[in-house]
Order: sequence, then structure tokens, then C-alpha cells
Amino acid sequence: MEALGHLVDAPQLLALAAALGWASGIRLYAAVFLAGLAGAMGFVDLPAGLRVLQHPGVLGASGFMCFAEFFADKIPYVDTVWDTVHTVIRIPAGAALAAGALGADSQAMGWIAALLGGSLAATSHAAKLTTRAAVNTSPEPFSNIGVSLFEDGFVVFMLWLSATHPVLFAIALALTLVIAIVLMIVLVKFLRAVALRLRGFFEGRRPFQGS
Repeated sequence: MEALGHLVDAPQLLALAAALGWASGIRLYAAVFLAGLAGAMGFVDLPAGLRVLQHPGVLGASGFMCFAEFFADKIPYVDTVWDTVHTVIRIPAGAALAAGALGADSQAMGWIAALLGGSLAATSHAAKLTTRAAVNTSPEPFSNIGVSLFEDGFVVFMLWLSATHPVLFAIALALTLVIAIVLMIVLVKFLRAVALRLRGFFEGRRPFQGS
């Protein structure tokens, strides 16, 4: 089976590192599973630091969590709780995945990649959390499901684009980051509101409810 590409040059590796970092903030388990599956099936020649993702055990665990997240992300307010809990997981995971893509031959490059991946994961995660908090104010569930399905498809598209067209991916990522920052600025009040509700929920003062 012909591979989509051999990730051996700097632009491709950088695109992969950035894509995995960014995707981790939105769909961590999907990013891990799809990268590992692509490597295991020979679609992409993963760098040495990411070949562990091809291990059957890692594929099984990431596939199961990807399945669970797919459904949790479609349920209003459950998605916000899920996203909030995963704040402590997605950002360091994004840093680790980016470091795995670029850090095999240089410790300095590994740290640079980790900073890149962690920053991208933090940005995409914050934008997702803010946007979904705003969407959850709608009384019907269909807008939530629609946004979630769009995120699913967009993550798959961006991972594919990073492996096949690194330059186009860089342009798409730049545009995506600009949109994410604008959304966070416009919708920051929703992020503050959901933070207050979640704090009350975890402290046991009152049930978690939407607006």
C-alpha cells in the first residue's frame, strides 16, 4: 500500500508536530489513534518518537477513549465537564506528541517542539471550551451535535493536510488560530460563566446547570 508520505524533512515533521499539538486540544484521543493507525497501516512513516502510537495496546486504548469522547462530546454540559477535566491532560499531551515528532535527534528541538505543541493545544482547547459553553446556552441539542461533528471532521482534515500538504496546513493553521483568538475574545463571558458553575459543581455547592 502506497504511503501518503515519508515524514523525513523538516517542513513535514514540523507540520506533524503542530497538527498533533493543535488537535490534542480538541480531540486528543482521535489524534493519537489516527496517527498510530496511519503509521501501523503504512499510510505515513511516523518519526521514531511517535512509533509507540502504532503499538496494538496504545491503539486499543486510544481507540476506546476516542469512541467514548465521540459520544461524550455530543451531550450538552457533559461535553463542558469532559473538556474541563481534560484541561490537565490535553495540554501536556499536545506538548509530548509534538516533542515526539521533532525531538528524536535533538534535546533542544524536543523542548522547542514541546513548547509549540503545548501552546497550540492550550489555544485550541481554550477556544473549544469557550465556544461549546456558548453553544450550550441553546435549549435544543442539535447545534451542540452539529458543532461537535464539525470538530470531528476538521481534526481529521487538518491531520491529513499536515501529512500531505505541509504548506497548505501552515496557512490553514494560522487562519484557525486567528479565528480561535477572536472567538475567545468575543465569547469570554461564557467561559467565565461555565468556570463559576464548574467550581460550584466540584465543590458540591449546587448541581452543574447551563444558562
